[in-house]
Amino acid sequence: MDALEVLKHDHRMVEQLFRDYHAAASDSQRRGVIELLVRELSKHAALEELMVYPLAKQVLPDGEQLVDGHLGEHMAVKKALADLDRLGEGDERTDELMAQLRQDVEEHVREEETVFMPKLREAVDQEQLDKLGRELEQAKQAAPTRPHPGAPDRPPALALVGPVAAAYDRIRDRLERRPRT
Repeated sequence: MDALEVLKHDHRMVEQLFRDYHAAASDSQRRGVIELLVRELSKHAALEELMVYPLAKQVLPDGEQLVDGHLGEHMAVKKALADLDRLGEGDERTDELMAQLRQDVEEHVREEETVFMPKLREAVDQEQLDKLGRELEQAKQAAPTRPHPGAPDRPPALALVGPVAAAYDRIRDRLERRPRT
C-alpha cells in the first residue's frame, strides 16, 4: 500500500473501533475497545506528524497552513485520548468523551481524505508514496502507543522525543498487560 492507502486503512480501522464501542455488551468490552482506539490513534497521529506532514509542508504550496490545521486537530484528539486513557472501566464520563472524540476524528478524516490527501497525491510521485507507505508500516512497530499532548508535534524535536515516548509506552503497556502491536 502506498502512504495514503495506509492512512486510509488506519481511518477505516478507527471507524470500526467506534462502531465496536457502541456494539459492546459490557463495560469491560468497551474498555478493551478504548484501549485499542487509544493505541491505534496514538500511533497514527505520531507517524503522520513525523513522516507525512513534513513531506506535505515541502511539496504543497499551502502545506504549512494545512499541516498547522491538522496539528491543531491532532492536539484535540490527543487530549481526549489522554482523558480516556486515565478513566477507569465504567466511568460515567466515557460515553461523552467518546462521542466528542468520534466527532473530532470524523471531521479530521473527512478533511484529510477530501482535501489533504488528493493534494498530496497530486504533488508526490507514486514511487515516493509507495516508499513512504512501506516506511509507515515499518514505523508502526516502534511508534508511541499512548497520546502525548505535551510532547513536540514537529520535527526535529518530535524525532528525538518519539522513540523515548514509544519505549515508555511499551513499558507501561507491559506493566498493565495491555495488548500491543
